[in-house]
Amino acid sequence: MTDDVAPASARTSRHIRLTSHPHVTHGALPRLPLTWGAPDPLVRGPVIGTTTQRGHRNVIGTHAGSYGIYRALAVAAGQLKREHRADLTDTAPTHDVGPHPQWGEPACIVSLDPWGASIARVYSDYLAAGYDIRPTIAVTQAHIDLPEIKQAVVFGRLKADGRVLLDNGSAVVTKVALEPVWWLPGVAQRFGCSESDLRRALFEETGGMYPELVTRSDLEVFLPPIGGQTLYIFGNARDLSNPEVTLTARVHDECNGSDVFGSDICTCRPYLTHAIEECVRGAQAGGVGLVSYSRKEGRALGEVTKFLVYNARKRQVGGDSADKYFLRTECVAGVQDMRFQELMPDVLHWLGVRKIHRLVSMSNDKYDAIVGSGIEVGERVRIPEALIPADARVEMEAKMAAGYFTDGAVPDDAALAATKGRGLKT
Repeated sequence: MTDDVAPASARTSRHIRLTSHPHVTHGALPRLPLTWGAPDPLVRGPVIGTTTQRGHRNVIGTHAGSYGIYRALAVAAGQLKREHRADLTDTAPTHDVGPHPQWGEPACIVSLDPWGASIARVYSDYLAAGYDIRPTIAVTQAHIDLPEIKQAVVFGRLKADGRVLLDNGSAVVTKVALEPVWWLPGVAQRFGCSESDLRRALFEETGGMYPELVTRSDLEVFLPPIGGQTLYIFGNARDLSNPEVTLTARVHDECNGSDVFGSDICTCRPYLTHAIEECVRGAQAGGVGLVSYSRKEGRALGEVTKFLVYNARKRQVGGDSADKYFLRTECVAGVQDMRFQELMPDVLHWLGVRKIHRLVSMSNDKYDAIVGSGIEVGERVRIPEALIPADARVEMEAKMAAGYFTDGAVPDDAALAATKGRGLKT
C-alpha cells in the first residue's frame, strides 16, 4: 500500500458528528453569519458548505451539486484526501462580472451566489484565517466550434471578423459555470408557498437526505444536489448590463439527445445553434450575445421519463399527435413540465441585464418569467421553419397551440386539446 492511499477507516474519523441540530463550534474560528442580499460581501458573508471543519458550515448541503456524490466516492476509494483544500492560485475570472445593483436586492437573486466567482478576492482574509470557502461560479474564455456556424460561413450568412468569429469558424466566447445556491425564504416566495412547506417537500422528496431542512431553520441557504448553468457570452461581457447595447439572448434548457446527438424528435439543437448564429451576428454588429444553458433534462423530468414519454407518444392509438402531446407526458410523469422558470431570471440579474432586445425563444413561460422579473424584452425571434425537423412538427404545433409565441397561424386542430391540457383559455 502506498503512502498516498490508505483504508477508509484510516482516512476518516470513526466518530460521526450529526449536523441536524445547532451545536457549539469546535476550534478557534466561529461560524460566520450569512445575511442574504446585503450589498457588501463582507456583511453578506461567505457561503461555506463542503468543509473539513463541520462547525464552520453556514448552509445546508454541499458544493458541486450532484457531483458531491462522486467526491464522496473518491474519498471512500482513497483517491481523494478528505482534508484537501483547493489551491485557488491563478483561478480568478478572466472577465469581471458586476457587482450590479441587483446583487443587493434580496428578492432579485435567490438561486445563486452573486459573489460566488470572487471569493478569493473578497473573502481573502477569511481564507487566510483558515475558513474553507469555495467558489460557486467560474469565469473563463473559450472557443466553441459548431458545424452549423461553419455552414453559416460557407453560405455567407456569417463572415469571420477575427474578434467574435475566427477564420476557422470558431466563435470566441466568455464562458461561465454556475452552481445553484438557494436562499430558501426567497425561493419559497417565488413559488408562492411557505418556507416550511418548501423545506418539508425538499426533505421528503430527497429521501430525508438533508435533515437540516426541517431541523435547522437558522440555516436559510441550501446547496441543492442538482445541475447548474453554463453561460456563453459573445462580445464584451460588460455590455450585458448596458440597455443601450443590443442584446441577443436565448435561455435554453438542456436536451442531451438533441443538443449533443442530434435527435430529430424535437427542435432543441436547431434552435440552440440558430440562437448561437444570431448571437454571433449581433455581437459582430456591435451588440452582445448570450446563451444561458440550464441543466433541466427532459423538462426537468429526467431522461428516463423523457424516453418513456417518447414511446407512449409513438405507440398510442393514431400515433403521435399534437393534441395529445402534453397528455402523454402527464400520464407518465404526473405533470407536464417541471422546469418552472421562476428561478431562471436570476442569472440575468446577476449579469446586470435590464433589457433583452432580441429574445431567441418562443416559450411563453420563459418570456413571462423574464418580463415578470422586471427585465424588458423587445423582439421575440422564432425558429425558422426550415430548421424544424419533420419528426418535431408535432411538438411545435402543440406548443404553439398551448401559448408559444408565433408570428404565424396557430394550428387549429391542436389548439383546443392542447390549451385544455395546459389549463389555458382558448
